[in-house]
Amino acid sequence: MTPSSPDIPRPAARRHIRFSLSRILTLAGGTFTQLVRMKVFYFMAIFAVAVIAASFAFADLQTDGQLKLLKDVSLASMSLFSMLFAIAGTALLIPRDIEDRTLYTILCKPVPRLEYLLGKLLGVVFLIFISLILMDVLFSVVLYLKEQAIISEQVAALQNRKFATREMLEANIASVQESMMGQGLTWNLQNGVLAIFFKAIVLTGVTLLVSTFASSTIFTIMASLAIMVIGQAQSLARDTLLGQDASIVPRAIGGAVSLLFPDFKGFDIVDAVVTGSAVPALVMGKMAGLTLVYLVVHLMAAYVIFSDKEL
Repeated sequence: MTPSSPDIPRPAARRHIRFSLSRILTLAGGTFTQLVRMKVFYFMAIFAVAVIAASFAFADLQTDGQLKLLKDVSLASMSLFSMLFAIAGTALLIPRDIEDRTLYTILCKPVPRLEYLLGKLLGVVFLIFISLILMDVLFSVVLYLKEQAIISEQVAALQNRKFATREMLEANIASVQESMMGQGLTWNLQNGVLAIFFKAIVLTGVTLLVSTFASSTIFTIMASLAIMVIGQAQSLARDTLLGQDASIVPRAIGGAVSLLFPDFKGFDIVDAVVTGSAVPALVMGKMAGLTLVYLVVHLMAAYVIFSDKEL
């Protein structure tokens, strides 16, 4: 009869952390890599061509008109491509993970479904952020070079003219430089880029919500585009239908609808930025708060739907 072996202490069972930031960041990094492999950055080449072409186009316009055109084309292209990244990138994620059976592997880790959605959302947001930085750098460089070229042309033209005194010449040169620099590269333009980023974040949340119950990728893309169009026209429709004399109940219903269908009119400051109008910090703060509210509402709705989804 062998002596009984002493009890060997077993290691304590490792508790599963219900919420882990590291898991979310890992999922976000994998999502970003997945989207990069889909060659979404090919849109950058189209943007580069559009910006460079705009810098040479309509040279017969007035000097400030050339700068406004360049800013208008560049910021409009940034807005378009960021929305494409938000919709197309997000719409492809969950169906691709289901098709590749990656989703089942992730959720069996176990990874909570909220963390999965957060990781996917952050991955797309990071992609949009990097894309906008690259586009912003290219836009800023081209705008600065265009601004300096126009200033050089204007200064050369002034120097060829006859002025009564040298002080008058220097005063005219300073006036030209101040005018062109006010219409050229300024920090106020970054408010326009930031507004585009906020709008893309909201659209990402909307697309993620639609993708949790959509039957196909095409449906997700089309529904998200429809919501984007509704969001652009929502403010006008609400003012027309409700008016100033509307009671509390219709206004409350309109406010509830605006949570599910974001009012993108509040993010449209690009026209003001292009014309050189300063955007107050309070406006940007309200825009950031509105973005956060939309993001939380859409993410929670997506989680409720996705948690009951049979996979």
